[in-house]
Amino acid sequence: MTIREARPDDHPALLDIWLRSVRATHTFLTEADIQSLYPLVRDAALPALELWVLTADGGGPVGFLGLSGAKLEALFIDPGHTGRGGGRALVEHARRLEGPLTTDVNEQNPEALRFYGAMGFRVVGRSDTDDAGRPFPLLHLAEGVGG
Repeated sequence: MTIREARPDDHPALLDIWLRSVRATHTFLTEADIQSLYPLVRDAALPALELWVLTADGGGPVGFLGLSGAKLEALFIDPGHTGRGGGRALVEHARRLEGPLTTDVNEQNPEALRFYGAMGFRVVGRSDTDDAGRPFPLLHLAEGVGG
C-alpha cells in the first residue's frame, strides 16, 4: 500500500469510494440521505480538504483521508479493502503531518468508534445533530487526552 497526495483527476474515484463505503458502513442513513449528501461531498467537501489517497499494489485508489489542519474530516476505505491496515496507515500518515488529531464520528457507527478507539482516540464531547443540523448525533474525538 502507498499513500500519495490526491490529484483532481482522483475525485471521481474518491467519490465512488465514499459512496460505496457509506452504503456499507452508515446503515443508519437512508438512500435518500446518501443521495442528498452526495452533491455536498462532490462539490464542497472533496475540493475543500487536503486529500491523501491510499493505493494498493500501484493500482488505483482504495481509500482516502481528508484533513482540515489537524482535524480528520474524512476517512473512507473501499469495502473490498477494509480490515487490511489501510485505515491505520492513513491515520498514521495524518499524524506524521499534523501531530495529534481530532475527528467526529457518527454515534450510530459503532465500528468507526471502535476503530478510532483502537487508534488511541477518546470521546471528548457529543452533539445531538451533525454539522448540518440533521438528527445524526456526533461524537467528538481527540488524541492525547485522558485514559
